[in-house]
Parts: sequence; C-alpha cells; structure tokens
Amino acid sequence: MLLMLAEPGMPLDRAASFRRSVAGAESNVAQGLARLGHWARWIGRVGDDPAGEAVLRELRADGVDVSGAERDPNAPTGLLLRDSHAQRVIDVQYYRAGSAASLLSADQIRPEMLEGARVVHVSGITPMLSESAAQATWALVERARQAGAAVSFDPNVRRKLGTEHDWIRTVGPLLREADIVIAGEDELELLLGGGAEETSKALLTMGRARTVVVKRRDHSAAALGRDGECTQEPFDVPVCDPVGAGDAFAAGWLSAWLRGKKPEEALAEAACVAALVVQAPGDTDGLPTAHARDRALAGFLGGADSVHR
Repeated sequence: MLLMLAEPGMPLDRAASFRRSVAGAESNVAQGLARLGHWARWIGRVGDDPAGEAVLRELRADGVDVSGAERDPNAPTGLLLRDSHAQRVIDVQYYRAGSAASLLSADQIRPEMLEGARVVHVSGITPMLSESAAQATWALVERARQAGAAVSFDPNVRRKLGTEHDWIRTVGPLLREADIVIAGEDELELLLGGGAEETSKALLTMGRARTVVVKRRDHSAAALGRDGECTQEPFDVPVCDPVGAGDAFAAGWLSAWLRGKKPEEALAEAACVAALVVQAPGDTDGLPTAHARDRALAGFLGGADSVHR
C-alpha cells in the first residue's frame, strides 16, 4: 500500500502534513531482506495509478524484484494513513476494500515466479483481504512446496480485517502448513487456543514447523525447535515509531536463516534489525544494510544476552 505518514507526534485528525512512503507486511520483509543483501521478489497487485507507480518504484529502488507484480487498470492501489507516536496507541486507517491487492487470485501465482527461491514468506493479512486472496495464499504454499522452498508465515493479526472467528477460520490452518512460524504470543493464543509455549510445541510435533519464533509481550523473543529453545532479550534503544518492528524482526531472522546461522545468532540479528527500525519514522526507513546491522549488533551485544537451553 501507499503509506501517508503524519508528521511525528501529531494526532491523525490534526495532522496538516504527511510524508509519502510504502507499507505492507510482505513488502516490508522483502525490502528488509534486499537491504541486507539478499535477492527478494515481491508478488502482489497495485493499481495502474500514481500510487501504484510510487510503490513499485520504491521497491525497485531497494533492489526488490517486482517482476511478479501486476498493475490493475480498474482497481486502485491500497492506501494507509497513520500517525506516529512512541508513547501512545497509533491511529491507523486502512483504505483497501476493493483495492487491487484485494483482487489477488490463485491465477497470479505462477510456478516460474518461485524458481530458485529458498524461502517464501507470507502473512495472515493477505488471505484476510478476500476469498480470492485466500485462495492465492494456499496456491502460493503449494507452489512453494513444488519449488522446494521453505514456507515462512507470520500471522500479523490486524483486528480491523475481521473478527476473531474470521482469523481463526482463515489464518489458523496456515500456521500448520509453515516450516518457519514467526508470531506474537497473543497471535498464537488467539489462533490456536492455548498458551504460546504449548501451541508452539504442538506446531513442532503435529504441524510442519521446524522452527517457531515467538515474539513475547515483554518484547523478548524465543526460538523453539525440535532440538531445544533459545531466547533473546530486546535491545534498549529510544523508540521513535514502533510500527514495522515485527516485519523488520522477520527480515532479520530470515536473513540469518538463509545464511545458516544458529537460532541464537538469528534471534540476536532479528532483534537488532527491529531495534534499528523503531528508531526511525515509517515502516522501512530504519531497515539496515548488512554492514549497518553487523556494526549495530557489535555495539548491542554488551547490553543484552542470548540464552540457550
């Protein structure tokens, strides 16, 4: 979506100036991975309008492959308005009903789009947009399996998109199909109906998951695998804008996973990337390069510990 971000600290209904940017769970992760030096392709839909051109141009500028994106001449690019506050709830207004993205369909998920991919990342937002988008999500999972790619899934629950029942019915089953689950404690509890640790272990034993990464309410994180568990405390940084931290965390984790890092190292890198993003306005302004991540992580390591058991 096109993001219009109100001037820092100003309530949305009083803001007089806005800065244009781009936002979207999967595109944020794609941008994060591209800046960290990985090849990333974003598959999605925008309108054939100035907003759509701006979205694609910004993704291309970060090195994201947008050859899998479609431009719809009859539907608009989704729009997101929000304000930016470090200490109070952020007001977010979505304008995506009937948008080009909501018209995503299984026909767009062609096998050649996934050739060479090692991991395919999707969020729960996409299947909640429409029935056709849900079908496209399941087609993506199937195509990923056929391509030999791991499936990474982040529920990314947004209450404005549906009721709890809608989320449980539409998104819950996708958790069981993912090789890598990256989810908040509250999301696991909502979607699977149990404690986060209990549901994580259930996914490891009864689902396809090889790793479940849990973002805890206290901002620490844990990675559970079939060989054990490790945890990571958050890095202490000044927060300018907390939005985008979860997608940045996912990009940091997936980057480490792609490079064969151990789970405790991946957690530290994920926490580092998230810590850099919350210090800047917007969802993606603070996404680092690999060099910036490594330099920041070296500085952070004295202030937070990773624990393995």
